[in-house]
Amino acid sequence: QVHLGESGGGLVQAGGSLRLSCQASGFTFSSYRMAWFRQAPGKAREFVAVIAWSGGSTRYADSVKGRFTISRDNAENTLYLQMNSLKPEDTAVYYCAAGAGGSYLSILEYQYSDWGQGPQVIVSS
Repeated sequence: QVHLGESGGGLVQAGGSLRLSCQASGFTFSSYRMAWFRQAPGKAREFVAVIAWSGGSTRYADSVKGRFTISRDNAENTLYLQMNSLKPEDTAVYYCAAGAGGSYLSILEYQYSDWGQGPQVIVSS
């Protein structure tokens, strides 16, 4: 049974930092590409970042490039999202997602089969 358990959300002031974690189980984590998506209040869910199975390739949404860093620890079956220089517009529920085809850096939701529950991140101005 696939499980993606996220942690690390919370309230932070603009300019601050947070790190999200996503602990995976029930599948071969090291073979899957992993991604973060987010959904702001009243908006559709959007792509944030993706990392290939090996950790050697990444891709970011333009809105977070240079501020967020996606990484993974395949020995610990854990995905991370380091978020720096946070802005109020980063306020959202953040979801980790797992997709087969571990080297293809898809930004499309339907190409991810399993999702976490989504910790909330609130950035105050």
